[in-house]
Amino acid sequence: METLKSVCQKIGAACQQLRLKSSNSQTAASGDDKGLTSGSEELSESNPTTRWVSDFLIRKNIDESDFIEVRVAVVGNVDAGKSTLLGVLTNGILDDGRGNARLSLFRHKHEIESGRTSSVGNDILGFDQLGNVVNKSDGHGSMDWLSVCKKSSKVITFIDLAGHEKYLKTTIFGMTGHMPDFCMLMVGSNAGVVGMTKEHLGLALALNVPVFVVVTKIDMCPENVLKDTLKLLQRILKSQGCRKMPIFIQNENDVVVTATNFTSERVCPIFQISNVTGHNLHLLKMFLNLLSARSLPKADEPAEFQIDDIYSVPGVGTVVAGTMLRGTINLNDNLLLGPDTLGEFVSVPIKSIQRKRLPVKFVKGGQTASFALKKIKRNQIRKGMVLVSPTLKPFACWEFEGEILVLHHPTTISVKYQAMVHCCSVRQTAAIIWMDKEALRTGDKATIRFRFIKHPEYLRVGIRLVFREGRTKAVGSITKIFHPSETPQKPSHRNRYAPRYQANNQGGDASSSGVSHNQGQRFGRRRGGARQRKPLMGANFENGENVANQSSSNSTVYKNSAPQT
Repeated sequence: METLKSVCQKIGAACQQLRLKSSNSQTAASGDDKGLTSGSEELSESNPTTRWVSDFLIRKNIDESDFIEVRVAVVGNVDAGKSTLLGVLTNGILDDGRGNARLSLFRHKHEIESGRTSSVGNDILGFDQLGNVVNKSDGHGSMDWLSVCKKSSKVITFIDLAGHEKYLKTTIFGMTGHMPDFCMLMVGSNAGVVGMTKEHLGLALALNVPVFVVVTKIDMCPENVLKDTLKLLQRILKSQGCRKMPIFIQNENDVVVTATNFTSERVCPIFQISNVTGHNLHLLKMFLNLLSARSLPKADEPAEFQIDDIYSVPGVGTVVAGTMLRGTINLNDNLLLGPDTLGEFVSVPIKSIQRKRLPVKFVKGGQTASFALKKIKRNQIRKGMVLVSPTLKPFACWEFEGEILVLHHPTTISVKYQAMVHCCSVRQTAAIIWMDKEALRTGDKATIRFRFIKHPEYLRVGIRLVFREGRTKAVGSITKIFHPSETPQKPSHRNRYAPRYQANNQGGDASSSGVSHNQGQRFGRRRGGARQRKPLMGANFENGENVANQSSSNSTVYKNSAPQT
């Protein structure tokens, strides 16, 4: 143990003991046992024949502007306590039972009044080198993000998502666009697995995001109701659709075992906490401290950054925020921004970079950041656009193919069916123009070719997508992207103020078609507001003259039949 600590000191890393267990037994010494509280020398003296195994957390000392970042999406049914738990974790205070801890997370006035999250919120929880929580109130409110990031070696970014059914589109965008590493499913012990809980669990499973469950409000829930909720939750996680291995966290030994094996996506830890009494909150914080990012993109790849939010900051200009997918972006780099509605990319320089409101000089793959752009307006940017390196030679595509699995559909899906496609930060309606089967029903899998309805998008092969429309839900991945030169351009819309009729024989006589060229002219209110008078029935406009259909004899009789004075 002393050798390990000396080696860590030489390489500039912090070393902390997590647990101590006997190599002869399968069970480890928990925090309440005598073996964990006493030193290894005392244990060896009490029983010389017993060998002990210890787990250590080694975290390297890094610069204050660079820290480890892990993104955790918080989902669950409405009134499950998602925002309240984040307020308790990030502010270092307990809740009063009325949701007072969640007020700092709300972004809009109507969210404070109703108590329901309707947008994608963000908050951070910092840990130092020894695993201690940095977010501690100094008596004058919670710490700002700048102070937390400077003191932290690891930062957990919580993505607070909406739980109400009418905000499902926003929740899906948070799960696909913000690209979380893990998903924290919140379940109210008094309400059970109801409402959107199964919906959010299925979404996380479809996107291959590891899930751990937090059961809240155990201080106010009767014991029999809590037992039924845990039994139902355990049955759902073991079902054929989930195939998870639920583990109830009771001590620190369970935390270490589940955190080290959590990336296998089979283990599902279940925490039972209370935001009012603080029961088992230390176990949840320890678990979050031990989580590591699932994958670290290579820094030598071409840069690619997806845009999730757009801001207009006074004195700074247009600011875009999002996730760095791969590569490295430095200050004053020139990147390609696009695609716009025409599918084109424009070159923009990076004026400044911030990570969690902390100014930095570069950002690497897997990190979230915000860029200030030069000579660009906010109305020129939309969610779903990207900042990419010119070496990639990007292009926007109208059509793409994907392997799709239909999770649920009331009837059948066929060609020309339209639904909303969620792919990373892209949200747009797409139509099915071809598939290898005549019709799709619930549980079917097929190769489908889509075409965007409004404008082209920038996509990559291999990324996950969610295809939904009402109760219809399908998931899959992109297998092929078609270049715009391979697909016909989308036809332009007809001018609403142009005449509806056009002569079939453009080169011939207009009268040969049997209908006058101007007969299809629209009448009614013009764009300027003046009203055009409709001619009499039977009138024909040719060469600017009104030729009556009635004969001259009839008009003469009409004149003669008029009464004379």
